[in-house]
Amino acid sequence: MLNAIWLGLVVASVLFGAINGRMAEVSAAVFDSAESAVMIVLGLVGGMIFFLGIVRVAFEGGLRDAIAKGLAPLLRRLFPEVPADHPAMGAMVMNMASNVMGLGNAATPFGLKAMAELARINPLRGSASNAMVLFLAINTSAITLMAPTGTMMVRAAAGSASPGAIWLPTLFATTCSTLAAVGAYFLLKDLAIFRPRRDAPLAAGLGAFEMPEDEAPLRDPDAAQRPLGMLRWSILIGCLLVVAYSLGQNLWQGLQSGSTAQTLRDLSRDWLIPLLVGGLLLIGFSGRVRVYDAMIAGGREGLAVTMRIVPYLVAIIVAVGMFRASGALDLLISVIDPVTSRFGVPAEVLPMALLRPLSGSGAFAVMSETLTAYGPDSFIGMLTSTLMGSTETTFYVLALYLGAAGVTDGRHALAACLIGDVAGFAGAVVACHWFFG
Repeated sequence: MLNAIWLGLVVASVLFGAINGRMAEVSAAVFDSAESAVMIVLGLVGGMIFFLGIVRVAFEGGLRDAIAKGLAPLLRRLFPEVPADHPAMGAMVMNMASNVMGLGNAATPFGLKAMAELARINPLRGSASNAMVLFLAINTSAITLMAPTGTMMVRAAAGSASPGAIWLPTLFATTCSTLAAVGAYFLLKDLAIFRPRRDAPLAAGLGAFEMPEDEAPLRDPDAAQRPLGMLRWSILIGCLLVVAYSLGQNLWQGLQSGSTAQTLRDLSRDWLIPLLVGGLLLIGFSGRVRVYDAMIAGGREGLAVTMRIVPYLVAIIVAVGMFRASGALDLLISVIDPVTSRFGVPAEVLPMALLRPLSGSGAFAVMSETLTAYGPDSFIGMLTSTLMGSTETTFYVLALYLGAAGVTDGRHALAACLIGDVAGFAGAVVACHWFFG
């Protein structure tokens, strides 16, 4: 699908440019857009290294384990057919804990392991079990509590005055998508059209899936068994008291001079990112993590992620830049805008909404190009940024995970996931109108 979209954008750009007499603009857009894509990547590198580094610090400090323990009781209720001590349950818990922390790269191996284990207890091997469908619905719409750091770095590189302003709207949108996807699973699972097929053939699958070996531990293995010393407790309590006092003082001053809603918006804009950074580092500190070593290990991953997306960014941004320069995008917007504007949705964000379920890197590139064209702090820029974090890459996740389980009949997984995508889009629109007007 993405191949067809990309080819269609380039061919349509050449054709419209020829018809409209704008071939010079299309030609210039090729070089300008390619240069813009590289500059965006350069602006991303520092932020990706830093934020993935501090998330790794909290990861090693036990935050993911704590989230996993909190999720386990809920997952036992959602997946009653999976034994609590089965390897599939452990893999699902760790996958969702990683997603909650925004560690998509760490979540994927656990997700593949979970699907492979669920396949072993699936009586109809070619059709997805209820547990598989629900797991996929949650995965493609997973709530991520951590700040969308990649999106924030693109916004910063585009000159945003408040790169982190889209954190709370994104959290609201992804909550809507998750609730809708899970609700759709329960509504659709008993329909006759989605019953498991006994004759569904097995796909090739991934065979015996093995978890990758972890790197050398970055904290003392016996740290969890030893109580925190007086010095560490003093530092932690002192930091919390200082932050609580300052935050309370700012909240009181804001309430005295403005409305409650505006005060909360201002505090979330100015405080959330520093509190996130400090909180994650203190989690690692309290877990006796070698903070600097963990930061470097996570930073290497951030650098690798940034380098991997360079070809995708260049390809999509050049194609969209050509499409815009040819006049084809203006024509498309003029046709769609009278309909979408009635619902408070600018037509300029529709390319992002359509591409997000197909390709994460493609959507990332479209978001970058949109922010450059319309400004990161415009309503179009805010909504496009929020859409980036509202759902996952639905078709990629379904293909990868169902393939891992050898499943050819996904039953209602696609329908539930797409309903989650639509709900995430609607949630992003509502949240952005409330936060940004």
